[in-house]
Amino acid sequence: MTMLRATHLATVKSAIYDLRWEEFHVKRPARIVAVRPCLTGVSMRSAEIIDISQGGATFIVSTTAGLPKHYYLNILGLAYRIGCAEVYRHKERIGVRFINLLDPEVLRRVVRTDFLVGNMEAIDARRAPMFRETKPAAGFGVSP
Repeated sequence: MTMLRATHLATVKSAIYDLRWEEFHVKRPARIVAVRPCLTGVSMRSAEIIDISQGGATFIVSTTAGLPKHYYLNILGLAYRIGCAEVYRHKERIGVRFINLLDPEVLRRVVRTDFLVGNMEAIDARRAPMFRETKPAAGFGVSP
């Protein structure tokens, strides 16, 4: 786009687009809430966050059909609605920047919750027996 056709906003540099934040790999269920055109309604779809930082996130959805470029992200278990602007979309994988930076305390809670839930699953897996004893079905095997 030439400068003659660009708006004054095209020349404004913002530090938020140049900054990089520490990313945390998590597996957290979430919900995408999008407002339909002309405020005719709200559409929701499930997502799974695979990494998150103070400035953005990457998540996976079952389908991207009909999903707008701006929406809200609700992380299940937290009472926060995070405004998102889509950066890229590749098949079912979506990368977003948060419209406002995520509060460090909220980010800590997301990462900590994922860590605790992950540890509970690991503890349960360790408690499960490695080998299960099976009894032969009736009519099979050696008779006594």
